[in-house]
Amino acid sequence: MSSSAVEEVFADKLLNDWLSGVGLGIEYTRAEGNELYFVDESGREVAVVDYVCGFGSLIFGHHDREIVEHVKSVLDSQIPVLAQLSRQPRSNEVAVALNAIMRREIPDAEHGYSAVFANSGAEAVEICMKHAELERQARISTLVDELKAHVQEVREAVRSGRATLSENRYVQADGPADDGDAFESLIAEVERRNSAVLSRGPVNLALEHAFHGKLVASIQLTQNPQWRTPFTSLAASTRFVRADQPEEIKAAVEDLRESLLDVVLDDGAVTVVERDFPAIGAFFVEPVQGANGMRPVTAAAARAIREVCDEVGCPLVIDEIHSGMGRTGAFLASSHMGLRGDYYTIAKSLGGGIAKNSVALVRQDRFRPEFEVIHTSTFAKDGFSAAIAVKVLEMLEADDGRVYTTAADLGERLLAMLNSVKADFPEVVSAVNGIGLMIGLEFTDQTSASAEFIRDKARSGMLGYVLAGYLLREHRIRVLPVGPAANSVRFEPSILLTDADIARTESAIRDVCRILRDQDEKSLVQ
Repeated sequence: MSSSAVEEVFADKLLNDWLSGVGLGIEYTRAEGNELYFVDESGREVAVVDYVCGFGSLIFGHHDREIVEHVKSVLDSQIPVLAQLSRQPRSNEVAVALNAIMRREIPDAEHGYSAVFANSGAEAVEICMKHAELERQARISTLVDELKAHVQEVREAVRSGRATLSENRYVQADGPADDGDAFESLIAEVERRNSAVLSRGPVNLALEHAFHGKLVASIQLTQNPQWRTPFTSLAASTRFVRADQPEEIKAAVEDLRESLLDVVLDDGAVTVVERDFPAIGAFFVEPVQGANGMRPVTAAAARAIREVCDEVGCPLVIDEIHSGMGRTGAFLASSHMGLRGDYYTIAKSLGGGIAKNSVALVRQDRFRPEFEVIHTSTFAKDGFSAAIAVKVLEMLEADDGRVYTTAADLGERLLAMLNSVKADFPEVVSAVNGIGLMIGLEFTDQTSASAEFIRDKARSGMLGYVLAGYLLREHRIRVLPVGPAANSVRFEPSILLTDADIARTESAIRDVCRILRDQDEKSLVQ
């Protein structure tokens, strides 16, 4: 390849230039355990403690030896990776293992969950959106059939003189009570109004600050306007509600209520009544909101969410892509707050840090069997990723769930350290949130800082990235802001995190706090 060709850039130019500008533009050449490595200008390999860990995808760390050896054996066995439209027993092994775990963590999960596999978390979310719409359309079809049957029944009664029109609050008949033409006029108006309702697409519910992916449909559930707004016309709309306001959740559901008009016969009188229409597609909830500073949903909010879903009959989709697989000290983060879903999405660590894999789980009493044919994917449910997922689930469950207790213990230590820093720098750290190894540290607003550099970066939304770049450059610690929040950083290490790592991190975070407290902008400038 010519030197001119090497210098040309056709991928990630804007992104890489921006990363370099905030001190994060490093090429990592090796990864092991809880560390990433890069080669510095002198040719020396430098280790970096990784608190990003694939945005929470590496519960066992980079290149876990047991997983790597298993991967090698799977490949050496020449397992069919892509053999579509054939029996895939390993996928069922994954589903069986997941159901065993679900039955342990969910009180009434004895009915089981059907598994639909995908390649990424966002795809698993979109599977849930599609299945929820299939459910909704089935309910609509049943309702419409009932309305048609009622119209036919009443029409025959009117024609035979066994029924007359009565007053109702919805549609007024244009003629005398026993006039067939008046009845047909009423029916036409009912059907016109019903047609308007039936033509509307579903509205999904999600929590404010939600992140559920960036594909065409899942981006509608992701609140960040910068990511969502350009694409709002492409899929179903979403109503966002505040997780800390249970009454607001209930009010939003009431506001979204729709109804169809039904013509019924009551003791010889023809009248019009309302029938609830399934306007809501599904309610999507992250039990720990990653893009909202790693804030867990409260038990009160969990109860309110479950109640409204039961009331309107829409499925509750628990998005455990980020929080599941043991990261919070349990396989499902939702089990901490007693949040029971109808659908679940699981991904990230399911691939063991090597394969790309995800799964949507649907309660079997809600699952539409035809979905297995309606929704397919070339690369989903492959033999390779399924074999790895089986191994990962075995490792999670080994030694009576040692991974879960380790994650909980390390999380408590990390939280204690960060809260200690917060106590010593109350003017700099505004909050420490999270559970297990899913923690966010939030700095106080710096948009009115006295130091110009700090103030400008805060106003542009870049301060979190600048602080992350400083921690990487000066302390060899890798963090990133939490979602779109510009004044926070995330801590999502693997279970290989050590006390020495925590102590080193404490020193680094205290250094950053000192810089912000003293408005020492010179230290942040590269």
